[in-house]
Amino acid sequence: MSINDPALQMLIDRVLSAQSANAQLCIQGGGSKAFYGEPPAGDVLDTRVLEGISSYEPTELVVTARCGTHLAELEATLAEQGQCLPFEPPHFGAGATVGGMVAAGLSGPSRAAVGAVRDYVLGATLLNGRGEVLSFGGQVMKNVAGYDVSRLLAGSMGTLGVILEVSLKVLPVAPATATLRFAMDEAQAIRQLNEWGGQPLPITASAWWDGTLLLRLRGALAAVQSAITGLGGELIEPAHATPFWNGLRHHHDEFFTKAAAAVDGGARLWRLSVPPTTSPLGLPGEQLVEWGGAQRWVCCAAPASLVRDAAAKAGGHATLFRSRDKSAGAFAPLKAPLDRLHRELKKSFDPNGVFNPGRMYPGL
Repeated sequence: MSINDPALQMLIDRVLSAQSANAQLCIQGGGSKAFYGEPPAGDVLDTRVLEGISSYEPTELVVTARCGTHLAELEATLAEQGQCLPFEPPHFGAGATVGGMVAAGLSGPSRAAVGAVRDYVLGATLLNGRGEVLSFGGQVMKNVAGYDVSRLLAGSMGTLGVILEVSLKVLPVAPATATLRFAMDEAQAIRQLNEWGGQPLPITASAWWDGTLLLRLRGALAAVQSAITGLGGELIEPAHATPFWNGLRHHHDEFFTKAAAAVDGGARLWRLSVPPTTSPLGLPGEQLVEWGGAQRWVCCAAPASLVRDAAAKAGGHATLFRSRDKSAGAFAPLKAPLDRLHRELKKSFDPNGVFNPGRMYPGL
């Protein structure tokens, strides 16, 4: 990335001015994930001035894009070459950008099978709180210099700096896809998912809700056909299956539509991360199980302590994903060692607290 780029210089000038004035900036692209985390604060620093795909090497399975690039544009470019972002990042709106995708660190239905956003970040360029442009990682998996720092940016919610550009590993689109439906209760679905998880099956996504379990199979045609025969269940036509998985990914399927209405009425939508073998948590409200049992969505009006205690007892944690009232905190409180690590990282990259104040935790 050229330091002489006028758009980049404009961002640098804004950061230096904020630093001098002891002001704070809210890093924002399309604003599609503004609901996530603690409420944004500070003057908006619009990253969409820095957009475009910098380089793309289909044969090398690597793409580099600037932070303000629309996620839909990037995925369309990859699709033209029969490739994709396998972790299926949710958009949550037409304005979703590449920088926001990495900063939020959210992955879609295939997360348990293929990995998370951070697993595909090869390198990144960052504008820190001192107005310095720093580069980490590279464009190939072999280049590990600073690689952990690049991955660290995934899910950092913009608290460490402005993600200017990222290099991502991409993969070919699977040649065959199928969806199977089974009728079973939650406990049975969790047991079955874990049993299947120990077998060489091309399961790339799963979702249980309201007595129905759906499995998505992806891979070589022979592997998918063999799994269909061995697993049984009801084969769902692509015309119905594709909209469902897209709805699950972007949160506009039936469960999340109902959850949105409930949140408007005062309920909370929780995202729980627990060991996949965890039995049903027995929490009130509507629940959806993803990622082979490792991700549980719970929409209820129960006290935050009840939900967080249930997740903690299972060996996991709970994030308050959507709510009109986030006084309970969006993210589960950090234990002392992790809290200290987070604060030291923040101080190293953004010593004056310029970026996204309090977006994750107070003081971060």
